[in-house]
Amino acid sequence: MDITTPAPRRRVAIIGAGPGGLAAALAFHHAGHEVRLFERQDAVKPLGGAVLLSLPVLSVLRDMGVDIRELGASGVTEFRNHRGRLRTRLPFNPRAEARAGIPGWHYGMLRSAAIERMLAVMPPGLIHPGKHFARYDEQADSITAHFDDGTRWEADLLVGADGIRSAVARQAFGELGLFHCGIQVWLAWCHCDDVPRGVGWISHSRNVQASFFPILHEGKPAVEWWVVEPWKEGQRFAGDVRTHLTNHLRGWTDPLPRLAAATDFERNCFRWDIYNRPALPSWSKGRVSFVGDAVHPVSPYAAYGMGMAIEDGWWLAKCLEGVDLAQRDALAQGLARYDRQRVGYTNKNAKLARYLGYLFHRTPWPLSALRDVVFDHTRLLEAMLVETYLKDAETQMETLPIAAR
Repeated sequence: MDITTPAPRRRVAIIGAGPGGLAAALAFHHAGHEVRLFERQDAVKPLGGAVLLSLPVLSVLRDMGVDIRELGASGVTEFRNHRGRLRTRLPFNPRAEARAGIPGWHYGMLRSAAIERMLAVMPPGLIHPGKHFARYDEQADSITAHFDDGTRWEADLLVGADGIRSAVARQAFGELGLFHCGIQVWLAWCHCDDVPRGVGWISHSRNVQASFFPILHEGKPAVEWWVVEPWKEGQRFAGDVRTHLTNHLRGWTDPLPRLAAATDFERNCFRWDIYNRPALPSWSKGRVSFVGDAVHPVSPYAAYGMGMAIEDGWWLAKCLEGVDLAQRDALAQGLARYDRQRVGYTNKNAKLARYLGYLFHRTPWPLSALRDVVFDHTRLLEAMLVETYLKDAETQMETLPIAAR
């Protein structure tokens, strides 16, 4: 008598079609899972301003079949004061670049361009738009996602990728504990002649950051720029955006004032308040796990929010590669591997970004003046960034289980 072993069950439901959800869907699909990606909007719209993606992020995108050629413009990141004085130029590890087979470390691009590239390789029928998540029910050997329209889908793993106010995370962990970081960011982009290529600035006055980085727009050189300023929760903005930002940049060194003058503020400028939440020691509970802002929202000081979400999705699938998701113990072991790989790393980046926001925007006078003297005349800022960000990021790139192409 033939005795056949049941085929492993690998059904994955993903809630939210942002960068982390798209990455998780692609990675699980490539690993042979049956995937459904549910999005509350009627369509996945590649919106938003410009972003920076680092070498590890580009490497995992490429591994998922995403075309990264001419996706963004590379540049060296420099920290300066608002008069242009160089504080530090971020050093990077050439071994990591050689291993990836991609020159440079940071690449500037429009968020919409990166999402369009991901959508271009998404299998037909995998994304289900117009599905507003309501709740989940977990059983011993499965989990069922319910939606407001009365439909449901049974899976072996549910992935919450539904953003900073995640309904999935609220059911799994309780109230999210969101708190305002005391800053808001304006993110814009433009075409502007005679702006240095191959370099980006992160520059500060006493309590405002204004920065720029090269990007590509439809294959042509452009520039993203942004302003971070102190802001109170609930504070309303009622002025003229161009006037507001131009006033901030008065007295700043070139090219930042020219970038504001060249920007179409109606179409190419976005604003949002920055919220965080307390760090979680684990992102997995039973048959539920998470990626991106649903568990680790990060302030713009990391320039890594979208990138970390994409890495999360790829690593989650990698840690569950070959696992029969119906087997509760095997699933738990895979999710524990995922937590070990990602939770400490992302929490550290989120903490650093939050600290830098406090340091540059909420340090009172005269301590802010002392801060600026120290950063202008010592290498303390470089030492902080190397120890708290670069070492971990470079180690991650050197140890990614990906072959250079």
